[in-house]
Amino acid sequence: MSRLLLARGSRGALVEKVQDGLKFEARDIDGIYGGQTESGVRDFQTKSGQTTTGQVDTETWTMITTLPVPELFERALQLTADFEGHGFTLAQGNFDGAGITWGIIGFTLKGGELSGIVLEINRSNPDLVKLAFAELTPKLLEVMSAPSSTQIEFADSISIGTKKATLAEPWRSAFALFGAIAEVQLVQLRRAREKYFNPAVGTARRLGLTTEQGIALCFDIHVQNGGVKKSIETSLHGQGFNTQEDLRVVLANSVADSSRPKYREDVRSRKLTIATGSGTVHGANFTLASWGLDEIEVT
Repeated sequence: MSRLLLARGSRGALVEKVQDGLKFEARDIDGIYGGQTESGVRDFQTKSGQTTTGQVDTETWTMITTLPVPELFERALQLTADFEGHGFTLAQGNFDGAGITWGIIGFTLKGGELSGIVLEINRSNPDLVKLAFAELTPKLLEVMSAPSSTQIEFADSISIGTKKATLAEPWRSAFALFGAIAEVQLVQLRRAREKYFNPAVGTARRLGLTTEQGIALCFDIHVQNGGVKKSIETSLHGQGFNTQEDLRVVLANSVADSSRPKYREDVRSRKLTIATGSGTVHGANFTLASWGLDEIEVT
């Protein structure tokens, strides 16, 4: 049975695939489902004899892209990546003490995922690292293998601006080039699935969250907050909830309340948007159904 996957307001790699399937010019493949994309989908649906909605359901997706329907992981990733403000290529400086933050969900130097990806690629195909980092490669590999304190010190030294959010050149461009390589993107996706999404599915199962929105919420928690604290899990198990949404809302608020005060309301807006199906995050409005995430049971 066909269901909605993408509609106006969604953004990310899945939207880019639709735009590419519609044969947009390269300059127009921006990953933003706006008026131009909606019009392109409408035209395609009219010409192919489909109901003209301007929205991409599973049938329209397959016809436009000739690709399999995106898995829940891909749809949840697109949403969380947008919240994080990251694509595959963006690298940021030591604005939050994590050293360097880079890639589709903001892999960090402090967390070990950034160095893990760089060193994995260097083992399997060192020419890709050299292609992106050129003369910076020896220093990069030295830092990626160094103790955490040395890594953070280095990251701080190449972070600029009053908040140190910007990575200095040529490092910023080198990380961008590295993230644009197809093989590197595949490693990013695999790590995002293995390190964050799969554990999130386990968290959702333990909490009794059984819908797409519930798993997407747990995934966002694992990415932004490192997972659900045991104390929160224990408190939720002691309560009764009439609906899945009731459980999600309490989980969202509990995670926000346990966050650092500086980030608490940012966490709350993200989590409640997923929990309820709509909301505003960083000034942008979100309707989860338009991102292919809904109150649908996951089997």
